[in-house]
Amino acid sequence: MLNVSSKENKDDPLVLFMPSGKRGRFPVGTPILDAARSLGVYVESVCGGRATCGRCQVSVQEGNFAKHKIISSNDHISPIGPKEQRYASVRELPDGRRLSCSSQILGDLVIDVPQDTVINAQVVRKAATDRVIERNAAVQMCYVEVDEPDMHKPLGDLDRMKAVLEKDWGWKDLLIAPHLIPQVQGILRKGNWAVTAAIHRDMDSSRAFIVGLWPGLKNEAYGVACDIGSTTIAMHLVSLLSGRIVASSGASNPQIRFGEDLMSRVSYVMMNPDGREAMTKAVREAVNGLIGKVCTEGEVDRHDILDMAVVCNPIMHHLFLGIDPTELGQAPFALAVSGALQYWAHEIDIEVNRGARLYMLPCIAGHVGADAAGATLSEGPHRQDKMMLLVDVGTNAEIVLGNRQRVVAASSPTGPAFEGAEISSGQRAAPGAIERVRIDPETLEPRFRVIGVDKWSDEEGFAEAAAAVGVTGICGSAIIEVVAEMYLSGVISQDGVVDGAMAAKSPRIVPNGRTFSYLLHDGEPRITVTQNDIRAIQLAKAALYAGIKLLMEKQGVDHVDTIRFAGAFGSFIDPKYAMVLGLIPDCDLDEVKAVGNAAGTGALMALLNRGHRREIEETVRKIEKIETALESKFQEHFVNAMAMPNKVDAFPKLAEVVTLPERKVMADDGEGGGRRRRRSRE
Repeated sequence: MLNVSSKENKDDPLVLFMPSGKRGRFPVGTPILDAARSLGVYVESVCGGRATCGRCQVSVQEGNFAKHKIISSNDHISPIGPKEQRYASVRELPDGRRLSCSSQILGDLVIDVPQDTVINAQVVRKAATDRVIERNAAVQMCYVEVDEPDMHKPLGDLDRMKAVLEKDWGWKDLLIAPHLIPQVQGILRKGNWAVTAAIHRDMDSSRAFIVGLWPGLKNEAYGVACDIGSTTIAMHLVSLLSGRIVASSGASNPQIRFGEDLMSRVSYVMMNPDGREAMTKAVREAVNGLIGKVCTEGEVDRHDILDMAVVCNPIMHHLFLGIDPTELGQAPFALAVSGALQYWAHEIDIEVNRGARLYMLPCIAGHVGADAAGATLSEGPHRQDKMMLLVDVGTNAEIVLGNRQRVVAASSPTGPAFEGAEISSGQRAAPGAIERVRIDPETLEPRFRVIGVDKWSDEEGFAEAAAAVGVTGICGSAIIEVVAEMYLSGVISQDGVVDGAMAAKSPRIVPNGRTFSYLLHDGEPRITVTQNDIRAIQLAKAALYAGIKLLMEKQGVDHVDTIRFAGAFGSFIDPKYAMVLGLIPDCDLDEVKAVGNAAGTGALMALLNRGHRREIEETVRKIEKIETALESKFQEHFVNAMAMPNKVDAFPKLAEVVTLPERKVMADDGEGGGRRRRRSRE
């Protein structure tokens, strides 16, 4: 998280802005807009704080946010004053919203910056796939011409329609969605006895349902594939008739205001009686909003959506379905349900066709969810001979390792460091965030790229181009690169200690209390990489690598043949730097690839082909789940993985393409990094 200056008073109110996660202490009476700007939080204001444009809207999140030690309340913000009253009398101010330019801080606050007011919002990097998926959708559109009523054959209108559906299409013993029964006669007459029925059947052995009915010929039917992540939600709108992806989009998960990582959201549920309901409502509203967005983009009526396939991590899975996730917050991490599920979408408040069905892919284990199942379906380790490592790097890394003979899976608690949290200048991927870093090994001078700017920082025209977005912090991909580059250039030792002696070589090495930091950007804000930042990255990468090593031992292998990075974050990790850092084991770099939102691709496959639903259900039943907390060797692997790339494991493939520095070990004063003295090089 981005820290404000050391001048802040510890008695001042603590203010946390979501979804950016930036926080700081401010004197009572500070306008919220001023506080946001001092932290680099983007809150738009066109009128210069006159309370006339209404673009600086924010909302206060109420509750006990234990992770941040904040009790937030509307009582901790100044009452509505004349300016806001005047604005509200002319233009509507949504319930719960305040104008940040006219609202002052009175106490600790968690402030939500609504995404509908943000222009330069977070870059959501979950893109569509170009994969060709064989179609065998659960929904089929069937046009029929029904016999008119006959006094000599007193069969009901619905029964005659079902008879012709059996005669023309082979559908036997059809059921019908109850909401359609009162509409059947009107639809038949409106279509002059010609209608189109949407038939849904998932499993071949199950009964089929009439889920939609239209007069005349209806040749449109759509589905939604959705990946609900802890940070972002991604969605594809797809034609069920052609398989074409009509539109794709993503949005921030609004649950982030209840906690940045999954366990803090479980904690919020435990400490707030209405916490589960609030988070369930928030994520369902976000999904509905995203459905509206893709339908607008694709010029599709949302009521033409007849099927959905959804993947989530286990805690999001439970919260989306309205299940209390607290059992997942403590051993034995019990899921309420792990198998695949079928819902009527409207039963969980999803605003699509009332007859639409929703299929939830199965979860693999307590912290290896349906998203990992979706990624497994997409990349198919169970379909090949090579030993594939599939890893989704997030606040909780999900790891799958295997081939057609055997697949094992585990989760590893990496924490939010890779997403910018717990890093002094960290932030999520948004315009202004540093995303790429290189350090000259001789001069130790850095150069970097910023999201929203095409040029590197040492190229002509960078300053002018960056003026529009600023240089605001470091996002996850850059955090990995800058720590790896600091290691390669000798700024830090193999054990992750900043070498204070390098200060004589470069002014980039600056003292920071009893430790040293690396100055990446000497501007406003001043961006440094501190000893604590490096420790946070070491802890995160060691947890991931230790989990991978456990799975390799279970498989009886000392190397992997191919590595796939899944997830939005994985798409922007440079494999070389991930390996230098020791995030992943040694492997031919040509065999290390980012596969984007593989979980979303798996959901897309399940949406378009019900055969893939059976495939992943069967595969998940066979996957062996490893609980890292129960493995005695996890701690040993973790300690070895704190070193860069690793204390004991060799990286011969990496050494072919990168010159790894000689081992330099620094003596520690016992306080997590401080004044150091050199030891001999080995």
